[in-house]
Amino acid sequence: MQQHDSSPLTDYIEYPSDEMLARSQQFYLDIKRRHSIRQFSDRPVDRQIIENCIKAAGTAPSGANHQPWHFVAIGSREVKQQVRQQAELHEQGFYSGRAGEEWLDALKPLGTDANKPYLEHAPWLIAIFSQKKGGIHTDDKNTNYYVHESVGIATGFLINALHTAGLVTLTHTPKPMQFLSKICERPDNERPYMLLIAGYPAEDATVPHHAQVKKPLEEISTFL
Repeated sequence: MQQHDSSPLTDYIEYPSDEMLARSQQFYLDIKRRHSIRQFSDRPVDRQIIENCIKAAGTAPSGANHQPWHFVAIGSREVKQQVRQQAELHEQGFYSGRAGEEWLDALKPLGTDANKPYLEHAPWLIAIFSQKKGGIHTDDKNTNYYVHESVGIATGFLINALHTAGLVTLTHTPKPMQFLSKICERPDNERPYMLLIAGYPAEDATVPHHAQVKKPLEEISTFL
């Protein structure tokens, strides 16, 4: 085996088998309460909570540990207004036919349309960017590997962290998303990956029945 610098694993915690089972069940029950929400309260959320969640996302595994992501947390009312204006402009074209009939039919049970008030109403928007070049150090210019997969995993960590903190989220991917690069003043090396809305749910928040239908274990897994 090739030699490399390393240190002993000291922070792993092994639990008794019965506790492992209980913890896995509890996590499942907790994550089941995570829902994509489109009605947000404008109640403020402490910036440090968002910072902690982003730090959690930054611990995600990545190709060659290059960590090819950047998170832009948007709390400014003016910037959120810009994001909403540009997003709705693109969404109007999407819902006017650019998406195609099949895609639009698939979205109908969720009740979505081109109007996105939550982009301005929610306390935080987190724009997630992927990086083609980089490395473990800020100034590195190496090729990044498994970028899409790595950023996807980090985004999952972030959603879980926000849920665990007691907030609700919504993933939003307006097409195209290049306007986010300009608004967030990100370099050409980065591409917008996703926009994550985070905050408290509005008192009248709802969850579409369609979104609550989850495939059972036997349909999403095979044990060999």
